Amino acid sequence: MSTLRWRKPATIAGALVLTVALGGVVATNHEVQEKLGLAEEPGANMPWHPREFMEMAAGESSEEAGEEAFEARTIAEQFAQARYAPGIVAPGAYANALSQLNALPATKGTWREVTKIKYDGDDPRYRDYASNSSGGAGLVTGRMTGLAADNNGFVYAAGADGGVWRSSTGGGSWTPIADALPTLSSGDVVLAADGSLWYATGEGNTGATSFVGAGVYRLADPRTGAFKATDRVGGSELESTVINKLRFFDGKVWAATNRGLFSHAMSSGSGSWKLEFAPNPSYLPGGANAGEANAAYKNIVNDVAGDPRNAKHVVVASAWRSGDTYNGFYETADYTAGGWAKVNPTGSIPADDIGYVTFAFSADGGKLYAINQSPKLLNKPAGNVNSYLDGIYVSNNGNPAGPWSKIADSSKLGNSGSALKQTVIGKGYGPGIQAWYNQFLTVDPADPNHVWAGLEEVYESYDAGANWKTVGPYWNFGFACWNIYDAQNKCSKTTHSDQHSVAVGNGFVYVGNDGGVYRRPVHGKTDKDGHATDWQSLNDGTIDALQYYSVALGRDPAKAGTIVSGGLQDNGTSILRPGDTVMGSHFGGDGGDSQADPANGCRQVQEYTNLAMRVTENCNANPGPGTAETSTSRDIQPYTSSPGDEPARFIAPFAPDDHDANVWVAGGQHVWVNTKGYSIKDGKGWTNVFNLGAGHTATSVAVSGGTAYVGWCGPCNNAGFARGLAVGKVTDPSSWHQVTLPGDFPNRFLQGVGIDPANPSHAFVAVNGFSRRFTEGPGAGYGHVFETTDAGATWKDVSANLPDVPASSIKELSTGALVLATDLATFYRAPGATDWQRLGAGLPLTVGMDVEYNAADNSIYVATHGRGIWAFGLAQL
Repeated sequence: MSTLRWRKPATIAGALVLTVALGGVVATNHEVQEKLGLAEEPGANMPWHPREFMEMAAGESSEEAGEEAFEARTIAEQFAQARYAPGIVAPGAYANALSQLNALPATKGTWREVTKIKYDGDDPRYRDYASNSSGGAGLVTGRMTGLAADNNGFVYAAGADGGVWRSSTGGGSWTPIADALPTLSSGDVVLAADGSLWYATGEGNTGATSFVGAGVYRLADPRTGAFKATDRVGGSELESTVINKLRFFDGKVWAATNRGLFSHAMSSGSGSWKLEFAPNPSYLPGGANAGEANAAYKNIVNDVAGDPRNAKHVVVASAWRSGDTYNGFYETADYTAGGWAKVNPTGSIPADDIGYVTFAFSADGGKLYAINQSPKLLNKPAGNVNSYLDGIYVSNNGNPAGPWSKIADSSKLGNSGSALKQTVIGKGYGPGIQAWYNQFLTVDPADPNHVWAGLEEVYESYDAGANWKTVGPYWNFGFACWNIYDAQNKCSKTTHSDQHSVAVGNGFVYVGNDGGVYRRPVHGKTDKDGHATDWQSLNDGTIDALQYYSVALGRDPAKAGTIVSGGLQDNGTSILRPGDTVMGSHFGGDGGDSQADPANGCRQVQEYTNLAMRVTENCNANPGPGTAETSTSRDIQPYTSSPGDEPARFIAPFAPDDHDANVWVAGGQHVWVNTKGYSIKDGKGWTNVFNLGAGHTATSVAVSGGTAYVGWCGPCNNAGFARGLAVGKVTDPSSWHQVTLPGDFPNRFLQGVGIDPANPSHAFVAVNGFSRRFTEGPGAGYGHVFETTDAGATWKDVSANLPDVPASSIKELSTGALVLATDLATFYRAPGATDWQRLGAGLPLTVGMDVEYNAADNSIYVATHGRGIWAFGLAQL
């Protein structure tokens, strides 16, 4: 989920056991503290080039590198906190919001998709120390959680927050075909034997970076049609669930969900889904224990498999990744007769350490394969763990009771040509370190011994797991074939990291990961190290499923037009300059918040994570050699005594003054001010002006006319949720103070602040999360936009007719108009008006994370977390 970058160690405070009530998150001890801001976040994020990293890795302690293991979970859960805190979202929340949205009037005008263009993660223009360019992933897009392919060249890909895409050419020239549905959050997409395409909404990985869905949809003719809301199968039974897998057998479709195993007849879309199995039914909605804090984690079904030799024999993997008494395998000899039994697996698989599992039967049913993530390893301190993978197993008689044989573990995979081998990356990040998050497993339909496994990398075996090759290494850095200059780089292209989905069809194996869709022949070629030489990226720019957290805008100093940049989930930071036919990636790793000088868009600040900020004054354009000495960006992460000592959220906020591009404010536990602008030399150039309080970390920052507003939370969950807002003059530390929020102000996540450019005492706060109607916990409150005219002394709810949907970012224009980005749409409130309208047409129903105004073209830009960056020209109004 997060591309590895060099990090210094974190200091972890004492132990505390809490429950994180998110869309699939429970953790304990230091892991919880790290996630919720109760202890220091991981330390300095020093961007690095692989050559320097190889030299440092030999002396790296396991504790230092081990902190990498928590990155993916931290960002996933902090991202979800905003939408859930201080409680769990109840069924019906999104459906209600969509109904309200559809009843709202829309303004004139149409959105323009800015990032519908190739995005080259290896763009040679940006071979800087802070970039991952030349790693080998090539053209990329966002996370792909579902794939399906037929034998006639049709491929279907489901983006995590991007809906379903179709290609009729075996991959490429993609068309979105699910944009009419109420959600674009994707769990799985599967082709049935009759040629119909089934789409499970609600992303199933327990990282919770996505959202619950609206059920399962069936498209009868996927080659020419598009999904409609009326294509939903069944009733409302699967609303507000996440769906891990769809499987077909015995004339039924089976859904493995976070609320148990369901089935439905394939012959008709009508009728209810039937709950076939739930290990703890009293914890389901309406059950006697439904109100308990851990209820959401008591009935997770990760996978279901139908025995090819006996369609009535059904096998289930049911478990919470951090461990629970119900974790394990279950089966029924005849599901029509009822009765499920917990399996006592024999052989080498540990019956008492079953976690997140993916199954794969061979076509003849003679072999059953499984990937198993270890809850015991997951609960160990980071410094003692190199992987969370227990192992890959095979039952050579197809029986879930085994005996099971272990055919791979982290060490074996590491020695198969992996880029994550300990001697290359260092302790703390071995194969399977994200096995709780990214897995796939499939068997060649024509060969029961030919297996593909996906973790961070792609592995292949032709002998039922006796031997493996890392056909899709994490990246090419560290291998003898690699060179930063393309003319000397002898490595073949690889896939992006973090594998989620797989399909076999038309002579190819397709893989979906955090960088999009890739394919190679079923019987592909490899080099002497076992690396595939024939991967092809299918991310040709027509599949814009990019997951942005931010957007930054500024005039290009070399030509007319605007430079558009933004931080992305596991795809670094993209940059699009006027006239470009390909976007480049000028900063690597995970991209976070970002900013640019409106007068010179090459002057930028980009964040990796946790306020690990770097500044560039030339767009970070650097064709090599990628050393620290020749870098065209500087590390400016704020710190007090040593880099990384400032607690901050994984995606931490910062912003320039609307009236002075050289005055910046950044938020961690403290409020940091920089008045040196883009000439700042290092992290000591910041001034610490205010302490938000122990355990509090900034969630939003806005600055205008020398006044700043900083929202914060801590802890950020329903086991003690707290939030607040601080206000002060950037150059006067004595002016800073906490605002007293009134009792009717929602006790929810303060995700965005917008300031009147003509009056800094006049501001608006965007409140995330759902109202009390759909959220557990005291004090959740109502409303999503609140206004102050006296710098926070008093507040007024100005939500008016807004749908009850989480709000992320708000901007007040010089005209007095307001623009608001939310989880479903971007809204507009005209000058002098009190009611809201949906802004324009054409913007997909996905999460809007950041809204910014660009004076150069009088346009609003919105960074979405699943469908790229979009622009709306205000002259259309």
